[in-house]
Amino acid sequence: MSTYFTEEHDFFRKSFQDFLQKEVVPHIEKWEETGHIERFVWEKFGEMGYFGINYPEQYGGMDLDLFYTVIFLEELQKINSGGFAAAMWAHAYLAMTHLNKEGNHEQKEKYLAPSITGEKIGCLCITEPFGGSDVSGMRSTAVKKADKYIINGSKTFITNGVYSDYLIVAAKTSPEMGNKGISIFVVDRDTPGISATKLDKLGWRASDTGEIAFDNVEIPAENLMGEENKGFPYIMQHFALERLIMGINSHARSEWALEYTIAYMKERVAFGKSISKFQALRHKVAQMASEIEMCKTFNYVTTQRLDQGEYVVKEATMSKLISTKVADEVAYDCLQMLGGYGYMEEYPLARNLRDSRLGPIGGGTSEILREIIAKMVMDGKNYKPAT
Repeated sequence: MSTYFTEEHDFFRKSFQDFLQKEVVPHIEKWEETGHIERFVWEKFGEMGYFGINYPEQYGGMDLDLFYTVIFLEELQKINSGGFAAAMWAHAYLAMTHLNKEGNHEQKEKYLAPSITGEKIGCLCITEPFGGSDVSGMRSTAVKKADKYIINGSKTFITNGVYSDYLIVAAKTSPEMGNKGISIFVVDRDTPGISATKLDKLGWRASDTGEIAFDNVEIPAENLMGEENKGFPYIMQHFALERLIMGINSHARSEWALEYTIAYMKERVAFGKSISKFQALRHKVAQMASEIEMCKTFNYVTTQRLDQGEYVVKEATMSKLISTKVADEVAYDCLQMLGGYGYMEEYPLARNLRDSRLGPIGGGTSEILREIIAKMVMDGKNYKPAT
């Protein structure tokens, strides 16, 4: 779409496609099996500048517009490993976003700069065993004692939660204040008292998703990010980007699945003709193509507005709600088009179906998103960024 992408964008897309085919695709099957993405690929991403697309040049980034990020996300989806893609974007746009926005200069020098080069891997620790979409209900605490904080609690469903080098951790510094008592910290992985357990998942199998325990973890007071007790608005203001990312992932994953399915249908012969000639199947494809295009166009418009500085929390929430729903339906229907072959692991749509299923769950369930949207469109709720 020339409205949003320049020749420079197109060149970036082609070079990233080539990079993925050369450096990533040959290893995907192994990583899907082991659930461990080897360090060398993070460093290769760093060498090419892919982790620094949107970050300041001062720390080694390229400070490019958000449509480079769109390309980064779309092409990661098209190598058919939702887990690998998640590990990359959770590092670059969850952990690193907080570092860039709330971190001070010293924290950025220590953590953001090596994150851009791929020398350090980060994860974002918000979700807890007793509180997923209910961020304000978290139970983890960070108690200040002299010049230190003592963190206790647990987090779960954390992408890069096992093999990352540092953790961006949300904990309550003033529990009596509810959601107004949450703070954000950066914590080194090797700090005593941190333990992680890898979770066994339906999909996203290449990524390490962990449950993390904090047992009297002692960190310096200077590891506080931003202001104390401002963690909740910090988290909320970044949800717009996270939800839009998941919306973009969904339309890209759907687009890839449909392209694969159409190619298969043109080759598959039944009753003397290609199954792409059967009207019932053609109309199903037409419906899917229309819904994917609608999602993609809406996501591009929302990206442009976010890139221009608008606070698009409503639109990003709608993006995730609808795009992930469409992606699930496309994954299901595309697999059906392949018949028995769709159910076989040697064909790519079985993995696509599993990976897609997390879309309506992670980053805020669809049920929660509908309530957030209802508050905005029915009750006049006006969410604002942190000040």
